[in-house]
Formats: sequence, structure tokens, C-alpha cells
Amino acid sequence: VEFLYCDLASMKSIRQFVQQFRAKNCPLHVLVNNAGVMLVPERKTEDGFEEHFGLNYLGHFLLTNLLLDTLKQSGTHSHNARIITVSSATHYVGKLHLNDLQSRCSYSPHGAYAQSKLALVLFTYRLQHLLTANGSHVTANVVDPGVVDTELYKHVFWVVKVVKWMTAWLFFKTPEEGASTTIYAAVSPEVEGAGGCYLYNEERTKSADVAYDEELQRRLWTESCKMVGISDEGSRLP
Repeated sequence: VEFLYCDLASMKSIRQFVQQFRAKNCPLHVLVNNAGVMLVPERKTEDGFEEHFGLNYLGHFLLTNLLLDTLKQSGTHSHNARIITVSSATHYVGKLHLNDLQSRCSYSPHGAYAQSKLALVLFTYRLQHLLTANGSHVTANVVDPGVVDTELYKHVFWVVKVVKWMTAWLFFKTPEEGASTTIYAAVSPEVEGAGGCYLYNEERTKSADVAYDEELQRRLWTESCKMVGISDEGSRLP
């Protein structure tokens, strides 16, 4: 195991990480996008992005795109490279505000978090479309880990914290249980070659209806490219 530092809230840090990783000339067979914050007060990343959208979504968007060439070179017909992105059931109530992705007009911690998780699902579906169109041996899937007992809840109201403390053993998954579907998506032969799936409890399930809107997927992708400063190669594909 080797550790390389990467701050998903910093575009500069992401680019430095990718540069360090590429210098090692290592293959990349599995990429798990799992960083995140939840219900934080209104604040911005060093690049000026609303923190939920900047860290939860844009950081992973940039990281994945910068590593795509390595992933494509690492995948084969019989063993595809795999991209697993961790979303949340919260995406079902999320709304994507293309004209206000930074939540500047009206900030709601719940709304901003849900939007970032919906964006991850839209991103995964669009990414799989582009990978398929390019004939790449790479698959992209999105995972819902369930309600997991972690420090992610540190910004919730104190009453919720008390309820969580009292009931976590009954209603919450342990971190090990919460990781099971991500691990399944990363290594299971059952999903070899399968992309564009929403996985929960190690099974394929249906995501929010809006996540299947291909025009919305395309528009978010194009806007995301502009925000992180990369070329929108996918705009020239069907």
C-alpha cells in the first residue's frame, strides 16, 4: 500500500496528484470516487466552488477525467478497468439547478448535498455513454452505500445526533457493511463489462428518473468541463 496525497476540494491538488501518479507508470484498474462532505454550512473551496458541489462532484469529475487515459490503457476486453462513484439515496430528492450550480441564489445544506449526489449519478451515466461510444475497456457505475455510521453526520442538528447515537446500532450500517457494495462493484465478476448501473446492496436498481435524462447529462458534462478547465471531448460524440 502506498499513500499519495490528494485534496478533492482543490483543483491544483488533484492535478498534482495525477502528475505524481502518472510518473510512477503504474496501471490503474479500479478508481473509487468516495470523498465527500454532508450538510456543511455555506462555504467555498479554494477555487471558489460551493463546497458540496466542488468537493463531492467537481473534484471527482476532474480526477476521473485526468485519469481516463491511464484507465483506458489498463483495461482489456476480458478485464475492464472500473470506475466506481459513491452517491447516495439523497439523490432521489435532488434537483440540478444548471443556472445556479453554486447555490448562490438560495443556499440550503440539504439541497446542495442532494444536488451534488444527483450530479454524480448523471455524470456516471454520461461517462459510460462516452466510454461505450469510444469502444473503451472501462466501465463506470454508481453506488448507494446506504445509511452508514460515520463522521459524515457531524454537521447535522444536535437532536439528530442524539437520535443517531441511540439508534445507530439498529438502523445504521457499519463502515464495513457500507463499503460492501463499493467492493462488489470494484471486484465482482458479476459486473464485469457492465456499466451505467446504479447499485444498492450489491444489486442493480433504478435511480431517480431525472438521472436518465440524456440532455441533462450532456449539459451538466459540458458545464462541468468549463468549470474545471478541461476540453469537452464528449460534446463531439453522439
